[in-house]
Amino acid sequence: MGQFDRITFDPRIMGGRACIRGMRIPVSVILKQIAHGVSHQELLADYPDLEPQDIQQALEYAAWLSQEEVRTA
Repeated sequence: MGQFDRITFDPRIMGGRACIRGMRIPVSVILKQIAHGVSHQELLADYPDLEPQDIQQALEYAAWLSQEEVRTA
């Protein structure tokens, strides 16, 4: 998971949920906003501490988490 240097986990911040660079911005919030049609530009305006690379890495992290291996008998 070393490629996700912008995703941090700290039990003192948001209960240890995956957040962006130690800030109180959970990855899940970014993903939900995008899923509901919020543009990257709108996210950056709504969260001034976010950088475009943060959004990209949140998406990459979600893609990594969703990798599933389906085994058939």
